[in-house]
Amino acid sequence: MTRRTYGGPRRIGRSRPAAALLATLTCGAALVSCGTGGGNDHGAASASALPSAPVTSSFSGSAPSAMASAASSAVASARSSASAAASSLSAAASEFAASVSADTARASAAAEAELKKVQGGGNARSEVAMTGLPRGQTGGLLAVLVSITNKTDKKASYAVRVDFEDAKGKVVETRFVGAENLGPGKRAQPVAISRQPTTPQLTPRLTKAQRY
Repeated sequence: MTRRTYGGPRRIGRSRPAAALLATLTCGAALVSCGTGGGNDHGAASASALPSAPVTSSFSGSAPSAMASAASSAVASARSSASAAASSLSAAASEFAASVSADTARASAAAEAELKKVQGGGNARSEVAMTGLPRGQTGGLLAVLVSITNKTDKKASYAVRVDFEDAKGKVVETRFVGAENLGPGKRAQPVAISRQPTTPQLTPRLTKAQRY
């Protein structure tokens, strides 16, 4: 009689699932090895693309703020513009004063000399009027246009005194203008200019006007 062996087939049956599991684990390990291997696959590319935090221990100070830099530039530009504007205004004032002085210097000297002889307001106040000039035309200086009209029927010369007063009525500056040999009905328009600072504000006043 042939004996049947029951242990052998059962041991063979149990070893097959174990072999399959071992093969699966081996393949998985191989796949993991392939996925993390050479530098040309997608796994390596994805890993290398991840950003890394900067090493701040080597930094000193702080980076300049873009807004602060822009503000600093704006301030510097404004200061430069203000300085240029002030220089331009000063040059314009000097040019205006020089042009007026060249035309009226001799007449002003003659008017001042004549008015030293005059008591009171003079005999020609009604023939003289004053108009303020825009500071934009005078380089910022306080100046008045003195209109002298000969209302007589003969040639005449005129001497005019203009006082510049402060808010309390105190005379801060005096200017003399005039016109010589002005024909009947003719008009002359010299300019009286204050050389005082623009502040405090002064007021021009016609003090004397003499026809001679």
